[in-house]
Amino acid sequence: MRTLEHFTTIDEMETVTAKLKEMATFVHAETYADRVKNQTPHCKFGEDGICCKNCSMGPCRITAKASRGICGADAHAIAGRNYLRTIAAGTSAHSDHAREILHVLHSTSRDGNYQVRDEQKLIKLAKEWDVPTDGRDIYDVAHEVAEVGLAEFGKTFGTLRFLKRATEGRQKVWKDQDIEPRAIDREIATAMHMTHMGNTAQPEALIRQGLRTAISNGWGGSMLGTEITDILFGTPTVWNTEGNLGVLEKDYVNIVVHGHDPAFSEMVVTAGEIKELVDYAKSKGAKGINLVGLCCTANEVAMRHGVRMVGNFLQQENVVLTGVVEMMCVDVQCIFPALASLTDCYHTKFVTSSPIARIPGSIYIEFKPETAFEQAKEIIRMAIDNFQNRDQSKIYIPETKQKATVGYPCEQIIKHLDGVANTHVDELGSYRPAIDAIKAGVLRGAVAIVGCNNPRVRPDYSHLEIMKELMANDVLIVATGCAAQLATKAGFLQKDAKYLCGAGLRRVCELVDIPPILHMGACVDISRMMLLATGIAKDWGVDTTQIPVVGCAPEWMSEKAVSIANYVVSTGLDVYLGIEPQVKGSSQMMEFITEGTRAITGAGYIINLDPHELVKSILDGLEKKRAALGI
Repeated sequence: MRTLEHFTTIDEMETVTAKLKEMATFVHAETYADRVKNQTPHCKFGEDGICCKNCSMGPCRITAKASRGICGADAHAIAGRNYLRTIAAGTSAHSDHAREILHVLHSTSRDGNYQVRDEQKLIKLAKEWDVPTDGRDIYDVAHEVAEVGLAEFGKTFGTLRFLKRATEGRQKVWKDQDIEPRAIDREIATAMHMTHMGNTAQPEALIRQGLRTAISNGWGGSMLGTEITDILFGTPTVWNTEGNLGVLEKDYVNIVVHGHDPAFSEMVVTAGEIKELVDYAKSKGAKGINLVGLCCTANEVAMRHGVRMVGNFLQQENVVLTGVVEMMCVDVQCIFPALASLTDCYHTKFVTSSPIARIPGSIYIEFKPETAFEQAKEIIRMAIDNFQNRDQSKIYIPETKQKATVGYPCEQIIKHLDGVANTHVDELGSYRPAIDAIKAGVLRGAVAIVGCNNPRVRPDYSHLEIMKELMANDVLIVATGCAAQLATKAGFLQKDAKYLCGAGLRRVCELVDIPPILHMGACVDISRMMLLATGIAKDWGVDTTQIPVVGCAPEWMSEKAVSIANYVVSTGLDVYLGIEPQVKGSSQMMEFITEGTRAITGAGYIINLDPHELVKSILDGLEKKRAALGI
């Protein structure tokens, strides 16, 4: 039996960070901690969402002296507009990610850089979209599916195709409340138009468009991104891997892939495994190539290749500070521009690959599908040539690392549940065994923990404390993004984490052979969680808002997170937040996001900055759902 001391604590993580901060001081480099100090105190108007710069008459801010901006917009209008713009930006990030993946699918061929890896999933999606498949070459089908998917961004009439995947009750809610998204790009454009100077000043109208825009992400862009990535690179399966800074190797060429676009990282991983380049690394004095992942890219390559994960969002500078990284190559989103100046203090090469994320001081190599593999080999060779340039006086590799079992998309969860179903009486291919465990009280429910980590609070602390308490209270956790990375660093993704659980959850982990926290992927894969909740609701015979399943983002940071939270709420699931949305300056907006959305979608935000109090609220919310179901 393993006890808590076998897992990595927040204090141990912070001790490592402090040591690496000393390394930064040694090389005269700054880190995010220095920049947080320099930015403190934060702008109160920005925190409260009551600063407007949407035209050049201002900027305007709301104060006791000035209750309206120059145009007459009050705090509620300004906070509402800012909130909607945040949702639009977050939606654009995930949806543009999906657009690029669809273009990669359209470029596939049998002898090209990219092929179709999951033909079964492609055929299934083609049939869902009425794309002919009989007697056709698989790549002709792939190209037509890509074209249909791309049409979802700018279709002239109708609504998004994936809305039909929701429960009938949820579809009715969206239709009756007039928040069904049309084309993805149209909802983003409508959001920007509504928030242009001289347009909408009514908070409820802004909230409704925010919900509709967010649904176009979760049930549009993000879901497209996940589905097409699975088709291209394979639907994830269970892998045993490792995580945290200790996965870096002193005697190997260390290459870090960081960002969110798997089209880039997949090709780098593939190139890093070929014998030609491994032999080249050995010829330069290294034992081989150690390719590791950071942030959501880590989740992508871990659950398809078992690539080890070096850390989450706020760990990106620490990775460089170890002094053993030959190259950090990035694609899009959550990348510190500060990496350019930090890598200048070391031998590390910093490579950017997308016109979406151009960073001064980086080596820019624009990745293109038609030349992707050759470019990946070029990048690997550049990193190998850099191995000899290490400064031994700057090296410090923390020993901290933990084992992790990753790769639980919906298909894999059902496969595990089928393993415990009674084949004589139970229907295979369903979530009924999990539902039965919830009905019996063996599980109290499930919580999807997602989101970034954030220096506004003690980084990773809320994630860790909430996960520990939920496991102890027999709540199954599914995790994506940086939250999943924290679970990796702590050791909570290994099957022995069952010893941190209550008796019910521990029994489920042993019977189903799973860890108590299921790794579902990157932040774009939160769409998997919507399908998971929907599948449970359908098999239960209820709507998603009734099941004892909720979302939690204890340390969210990005605009994407605001869009995600809104599509989770739109799906009928309450969202528990540990960071306040930037609308506090408007009592109406705070009321709308916590209670007002319940009249529209049946769900809303519950906000508490104390993680222990937030857990109490989560458990109370799950119990109310259970009571309403009579269980």
